[in-house]
Amino acid sequence: MPWLETNPMDERMRFIVAHDEGLYSMVELCERFGISRQTGYKWLRRYEAGGVQGLEDRSHVPHHCPHRIGDEVAAALVELRRKHPSWGPVTLLARLAKLEPGCELPAPSTVGDLLARHGLVKPRRRRARAAVSSGGAVRTSEPNEVWTTDYKGQFRTLDGKYCYPLTIQDSHTRFLLACEALLSTRTEEALPCFERVFREYGLPKVIRTDNGVPFASPTPLRLSRLNVWWMKLGITPERSRPGCPQDNGRHERMHRDLNPARFPPGAHQQAQQRKFDAVREELDYVRPHHAIGLKTPAEVYSPSKRPMPERIPRPEYAAHCEVRQVRSRGEIRFRGREFFISEVLTHEALALEEIEDGVWSIFFYDALLARYNERDGKVHP
Repeated sequence: MPWLETNPMDERMRFIVAHDEGLYSMVELCERFGISRQTGYKWLRRYEAGGVQGLEDRSHVPHHCPHRIGDEVAAALVELRRKHPSWGPVTLLARLAKLEPGCELPAPSTVGDLLARHGLVKPRRRRARAAVSSGGAVRTSEPNEVWTTDYKGQFRTLDGKYCYPLTIQDSHTRFLLACEALLSTRTEEALPCFERVFREYGLPKVIRTDNGVPFASPTPLRLSRLNVWWMKLGITPERSRPGCPQDNGRHERMHRDLNPARFPPGAHQQAQQRKFDAVREELDYVRPHHAIGLKTPAEVYSPSKRPMPERIPRPEYAAHCEVRQVRSRGEIRFRGREFFISEVLTHEALALEEIEDGVWSIFFYDALLARYNERDGKVHP
């Protein structure tokens, strides 16, 4: 025997007919049909108001949605996303709030749904979350306390020449101080870039780099010509741990915004520099940044109060220090012994300060280079 099939409309009509017959009370009738009294009275009211059509299912969509995104706001968000395809909902809302102050903005989740409906969201493979490093990360409390610098991976411009983008960023405000399209990583090309930035923005307290050229050398103290110049200016060179790019995580994240996939290579070096200038304009003055309260880096950055000097002063060491000049082969002679320091310090004056019996700290200007132990005659970085 087949199962008895029914549908909601038939059951509702049977309920109305049974009610009109008056054989059962409302409580008994609702129990026979397995519904509550509130539901029973609802169908009676609908039948009295609209007849059989009143028993049909109605849409549950609300007649009015107070949080619905406005057409003009939706169009502005879609246009902004198409102009900046890497921006997320929070960044888009922060930018729109500055462009259209006073307009009613939706929630970020609503913007995400809007972008998905317009096909502006690409599905991404979920990445495993990396373990948090407990040491080495940059910590700052004010602008110009720490600058970070590095070379973005080289690529060829359309004329076949390699481009090595040199980037300099203020770590506290994420302000991109420079993005220079250089032809190599030689010191001769990097030094004028740093000089221009120093004259425009002043001097930082610390510059953090990785361990590559031209920021380090394969010598025991790993000093380079750039390091020496920075120390003369009162800047402390600081390096990340070897093989630990997460120590410069903010800088590495910024490099993702310079991906050649988003900004195709230019025809030549000058054209590539114009592209970098446009990117820097967007990162510094247009795009709100999550880490600084959805402000632009330019809104929170201020130049350093330490200007670039016209002439580098000579070092001044305390009277109790013993001063030695580095010889032509990078060595100094101290208490009858010669030991190697660095060739990039040739003809420079160093100071040795005894901190305990037979142990000396070696200073260049205010920077501590290493310690020398008379017992083993070795320099310890």
